[in-house]
Amino acid sequence: MTGGDVQVVEFGLGNEVFAVPVTLVREILDYAVPSHLPNGPPHFVGLTDLRGQGVPTVDFRRRLGLPAAEPTLATRILILDVPLPDRLLTLGVVIDRVLSVTSFEKAEIEPAPDIGIRWNSQYITGVIRRETGFVVIVDAARIFTTEDAIGVGNHGQLVNA
Repeated sequence: MTGGDVQVVEFGLGNEVFAVPVTLVREILDYAVPSHLPNGPPHFVGLTDLRGQGVPTVDFRRRLGLPAAEPTLATRILILDVPLPDRLLTLGVVIDRVLSVTSFEKAEIEPAPDIGIRWNSQYITGVIRRETGFVVIVDAARIFTTEDAIGVGNHGQLVNA
């Protein structure tokens, strides 16, 4: 991989394809129902056990305002280490399926459009054009911490905001 490459994990939600930098992905787990915690935001589904550590877990579909989907055999939980200004936030993200680990040249990444895409563009790092459509590169620090950092404390404990 050269200095101009970006390596990402591509994943699907319905017919849409998203990606996060591979450097943020600690693990990819088979789906298991997270342990429920009351009073969280609607997209917060509970805690996922990662070798004895309770990891706050969000449903990426609900976070984007999409309808929830029943888990399938392809459903996975991405364990992300999201760098914040004051700490590293470990977060589980429920996705429909993992597609691949891919490298792109930085020059292939187009800026996030302000129109023509149904996701809030402030949560998008950029898009990559493919014959079959676009791959949307998610800004994990923004999309998962804008609200989640307020609702979930340091060790997965809910805090009053």
